[in-house]
Formats: sequence, C-alpha cells, structure tokens
Amino acid sequence: MYHGIINVYKEKGFTSHDVVARLRGICKQKRIGHTGTLDPDAVGVLPVCLGSATRLCDMLTEKDKEYVAVLRLGITTDTQDLTGKALSQTEVFSDRQEAERAILGFAGEQLQIPPMYSALKVNGRKLCDLARQGKEVERAPRPVTIHRIEILEENMPEFTIRVCCSKGTYIRTLCHDIGQKLGCGAALASLVRTRSGSFVIEEAYTLDQIQELADQGRLSEAVTAVEKMFESLPAAAVKREALKALQNGNQLKEAELVFQKESGGPKPDCEVRLCDPDGKFYGIYRYDKEREIFRPVKMFFTE
Repeated sequence: MYHGIINVYKEKGFTSHDVVARLRGICKQKRIGHTGTLDPDAVGVLPVCLGSATRLCDMLTEKDKEYVAVLRLGITTDTQDLTGKALSQTEVFSDRQEAERAILGFAGEQLQIPPMYSALKVNGRKLCDLARQGKEVERAPRPVTIHRIEILEENMPEFTIRVCCSKGTYIRTLCHDIGQKLGCGAALASLVRTRSGSFVIEEAYTLDQIQELADQGRLSEAVTAVEKMFESLPAAAVKREALKALQNGNQLKEAELVFQKESGGPKPDCEVRLCDPDGKFYGIYRYDKEREIFRPVKMFFTE
C-alpha cells in the first residue's frame, strides 16, 4: 500500500470523485481521499492522499489556494459560470479602469454567500441537489479572505485574474459579486487551480502520467511522503526506552525525547514531528507546558 500525497492535475470533465475512483484502480488500494472538490469544468491541482496520509485530508483542505480565472462581464447564470442557464445578458457600460477598480477592490476579508450549485449541505441535503430540483434555500454568508487578486489580462468584456484565497472561497461567486458591484453581472468563463497549499501546477501529474508510472513500477516517484508536509515543524526523536509508548500513540515525557540541535527545546503549545531512534517518522505531537508532556495530535506510522 502507498502512503503519501499525489499532486494530481485534474483534467476537464472529471469530478474529484472520478479522480479518486481512477486512482484506486491505478494504485490497487481503497484507502484514498481527495482534499477538496474542484468543479468538473475546472482544471488544475488536486492533492490526493493515499493510505495513512488520508489522515491529512482535513489539514490540507484548510490550506490557501491560488487560481487563474477568466471573468466575463455582462452575463449572469444560475450556476455563476458559463456552464449554467443564462439569466440575464447586459451591455457593459463600465470602462476598463472602473472594472479594474471593482475587481481589485475585492482583496481582503469579506462575507461570501455560497452558490446554490455547490456541494455544501443544508439540513443534510446538498445545495446542488436542491438547485437541480429548481429549489433555492437561504444560505448564511461565510467569511473568506482574498489574500491577493491581480489582473493578468484584459480583453473587454473578459478579464483574466489571479486569485490567492482562503479555504472555502468560491471563485464563481467572486466573479458574480464583481458583476453585481459593476451593475452588469458577471460569470466565470474558465478556472485553473494553480496551487493548493504547497502543491503547485508545474509539479502535478495527469492521471495518464500516473498510470504510466504505475505500469513501469515507478509510481512511488509521484508520491510525496507525509513527513514532508511538516518540514516547518521542529523535529525530535524518541529515546529507545520510550519507543513502545510512541508505537502505541501514548503521551511522552519531555525527558524521553531528543531534539535536533537546530530545533531547540520545546515551546508552550508547539508541535513537533516525532521519529523513532532510527529516524522513521511516526506522527505529530503537541507540547503541554503545564504538565511537561507531549500529547499525540496525528499518528501516521505504518508497518
């Protein structure tokens, strides 16, 4: 069984679920999970977790994302992108400078109402399922952050933009909101996810490339080790006499650990990546200063 993360380039027409299903066949294992949905018509980075790395799915979903999107002014649709039914088409009276000010004005923290065509659930039912039945329900605004937004290209009525944003941000809704601000409406014309956390599009593998590596017995080349996700954390090794406690996922005393010199000693509430005496990665522990012990946060050890 493989344990780690594959940076998949999701191609147009595939759902995130399709990618997972295909990878289960390629990797010949069931324990696989993706780190957040990407619309079928969108392409780009979709980190997929294998084996023990599936415990990382929720952590990776929390990471910031980066997209390159094409925004088309003068149209609104029921899905907020061009795959949906047109609800209105309006002449764009805003000039280039006004449109640019509106687009760039969306940088920062804001409240965003999730679209009806989304996988979010209300009272146990997916919004997209309700939308396909012609139903619309009230959705509570959610806080999101647009860390950075820049205009890459302008060809009225279309703008190509790069957006770096927090988890939970809908680029379709961002486009819709920009159109509302300008009074002419807008929809998403195309979307590429260029980064998810530390995974970038330049290093992503298509499903066909992953299949080819598997056929050649080289699939491990595409798998990023779990430990690599925690390289920014200080590292420590458990002493051999406390190895059994580590293997059982028990809490550990400060005296039972040896920190790497560059890591320094433990700090209150700090997290560390913990290895056995031979350097094999086991998991993440958090330091409880009051009791001077380390408690397990997530364990990734596999035999």
